[in-house]
Amino acid sequence: MAKNLLIVESPAKAKTINKYLGKDFHVLASYGHVRDLVPKEGAVDPANDFAMRYELIEKNEKHVEAIAKAAKSAEAIYLATDPDREGEAISWHISEILKERGLLKGKALHRVVFTEITPRAIKAAVDNPRQVAGDLVDAQQARRALDYLVGFNLSPVLWRKVQRGLSAGRVQSPALRMIVEREEEIEAFVPREYWSMEAELNHPQQAFTARLVKLDGQKFEQFTITDSKAAEAARARLVKAAGDALRVTDVVSKERKRRPSPPFITSTLQQEAARKLGFTTSRTMRVAQKLYEGVAIGEEGAVGLISYMRTDSVNLSAEAVAEIRDVIARDFGTGAVPDKPNEYKSKSKNAQEAHEAIRPTSALRTPASVAKYLDDDARRLYELVWKRTVASQMVPATMNTVSVELAAGSEHSFRASGTTVIDPGFLAVYEEGKDAKTSEDEDEGRKLPPMKTGQTVPLGSIHTDQHFTEPPPRFSEASLVKTLEEYGIGRPSTYASIIQVLQNREYVYLDNRRFRPSDVGRAVANFLTGHFMQYVDYDFTAKLEDELDSVAAGEAAWIPLLERFWKPFKATIDEKSESVDRSEATGSRVLGVDPKSGKPVSVRLGRYGPFAQIGTAEDEDKPKFASLRPGTSMHTITLEEALPLFNLPRSLGQHEGKDVTVAIGRFGPFVKLGDTYASLGKTDDPYTISFEAAVELVRAKIEMIANRTIKVFPGTEIQVLNGRYGPYITDGEKNGKIPKDRDPASLTQAECEELLLAGKPVRKGGRFGKKVAAKKVPAKRKAAAAADASAPAPGKKAAVKKAPARKAAKKAAKKTAKKATKKASKTPARKAAPAKAATRKTA
Repeated sequence: MAKNLLIVESPAKAKTINKYLGKDFHVLASYGHVRDLVPKEGAVDPANDFAMRYELIEKNEKHVEAIAKAAKSAEAIYLATDPDREGEAISWHISEILKERGLLKGKALHRVVFTEITPRAIKAAVDNPRQVAGDLVDAQQARRALDYLVGFNLSPVLWRKVQRGLSAGRVQSPALRMIVEREEEIEAFVPREYWSMEAELNHPQQAFTARLVKLDGQKFEQFTITDSKAAEAARARLVKAAGDALRVTDVVSKERKRRPSPPFITSTLQQEAARKLGFTTSRTMRVAQKLYEGVAIGEEGAVGLISYMRTDSVNLSAEAVAEIRDVIARDFGTGAVPDKPNEYKSKSKNAQEAHEAIRPTSALRTPASVAKYLDDDARRLYELVWKRTVASQMVPATMNTVSVELAAGSEHSFRASGTTVIDPGFLAVYEEGKDAKTSEDEDEGRKLPPMKTGQTVPLGSIHTDQHFTEPPPRFSEASLVKTLEEYGIGRPSTYASIIQVLQNREYVYLDNRRFRPSDVGRAVANFLTGHFMQYVDYDFTAKLEDELDSVAAGEAAWIPLLERFWKPFKATIDEKSESVDRSEATGSRVLGVDPKSGKPVSVRLGRYGPFAQIGTAEDEDKPKFASLRPGTSMHTITLEEALPLFNLPRSLGQHEGKDVTVAIGRFGPFVKLGDTYASLGKTDDPYTISFEAAVELVRAKIEMIANRTIKVFPGTEIQVLNGRYGPYITDGEKNGKIPKDRDPASLTQAECEELLLAGKPVRKGGRFGKKVAAKKVPAKRKAAAAADASAPAPGKKAAVKKAPARKAAKKAAKKTAKKATKKASKTPARKAAPAKAATRKTA
């Protein structure tokens, strides 16, 4: 048995490192985090110095057991988890588990850190171990405690006031606010008209255009002309003053240098991969992780191709810079290598400068040399990292900008500019992408013909162009990451998870690769902004991140930080839980009055999303409900758009003596013919679909059901069926795949049984799962329940009806507390808390 045990986070990394360390080392993976807070209220105890209760993560228990078993026989243990706060915390958790089990007695425990997986880096790390950094662990514990306290205390307020099942996050909530505020800016935006003018010039060598910069002796600005009449009058004055030519009054030629961008850090890699490759932040990190941990490169075996991808440092090691300069000299000539290496300063005040930027582990491995070993995503991302790193150590690009002033009479003038590249420098390898183009970008690459002062240039025409100002653009993944970074919200390692959480919770969605908030997302953001402003405030969130960085640097203690946060936060939670009205929290709006009934028409947020309502819960007649159309927001819908929603269900006529109707249910629009239901297609509109089209949908559904069964085996539950994605085997418990080269009808029972062994369990519950027997509902609550089914509309009365459940929870909590008092010395109140948490979780 190897005398040294080295523990990393991922099995891929373990495999790569194993071959570098030899037989004296046994390398095992923890498979990420090994412990987390117990998912109950009271896991963080503010009354006991924020004591934190951890438990093993169930899916990783077997990996922890393997580590514990290996630790028994090891002489020394090396903790080699990732070189960041989370990695440090994982190392601490592993050491705590081993200590609790008495497996560290008489054994050396080392913490080793490396930012690239190469033989040199691994050997250097093992030869220079350190202890687990307590400050970094404290910072990570404080971060986890803050996230827990916010989630477990703020989320239940959202359940009661907005919608069940919602959650709030310490960092995600400010990011959501950012997206919602941008959407509100766009909705409130009023476009302004403005006009521009250009002269078309017919120079003998090359035609070009020039834009108007001076009109009637004054500087021509964006809103100098704001209507067509003024534009046409100005054009007439310009044509008259110019005659048939413009006169060159000034020619300025400037040479400038353009420096390369620094090598990638996490955020800039995410931004560039989004702009240039169309990757999401999570996809970028997933591919980068694979490149870092190791890819099989021919006879070399598994090789780590890039350095650690979670970093905010722009530094490169001296060895890496020397190798990069050699590659530049070899491939682009010595003239492309600067006299001394380019150095960059991090914009982040809390950057961990000891780390390196993201770079190839060896610049000698060109993208072309490793392309055949990589899948498409890995190849493209590696090429991006390689080019950016190499370009960062090249000479600047030399640009020449020529600007020509051309007069039209004495009162008016035009300007033409062009920029040409004299020496491409780093541009021969790489150029950073941009989210929006400027006028300078438009001039780049444009070459003007040679001109001298006093020369006249023939005028072809002068034309005017109408424009309207545009609202600020919605955030793309790249621009959102950039803005989060600028505000100091989150840290490089968290950007991908922030975005992923917002999408998973369906608070935001991508529309043409731009983020738009859902109605639920807007309700959450507006509620938090209105009642918990401090905790979604950008400066407050950034300041908290700075304080966590101070803990990591050993400059501050973590418990006082948590105390400063917790006391005012808890007071706000208690106050808002009682004072906020639910209809206000959900963003309900009254649109006007229904002309037929005279009752108010409103839009509300219910259990299954936004819906329109005619009437109120207090009316003698039950209110009418209607779901909103896809793409419609409850925050922008008008009365005129809402009234047609109540035309459903529509009766289209009769087919073979049965009614044909169309309506919208929980899972979308559908057609009903007798007892047969058929979903509408993506392009079908329930408000306009014809009788013929509806009948055809039902006919296709009946035919599909008739053709569903391919083969049945008598005396068994095994069937071969046609499914949505093609033929498959099922026995009611498992679904099995059919080999592509087999005719489903030719399968034997024995073959089906064998294929089912490797099948997946049938999904229970959900849209197509088994139905659960309904509980009896008191008569008074039936109306509220019916409203909830169409588009959850629990009014104030329904909310009051929840009181008995809360009382029952309190009773249970008291009983639990009494029992707990006998078993332990903890106070009843503290022990009662988990009972409440369990009630909430079940709900």
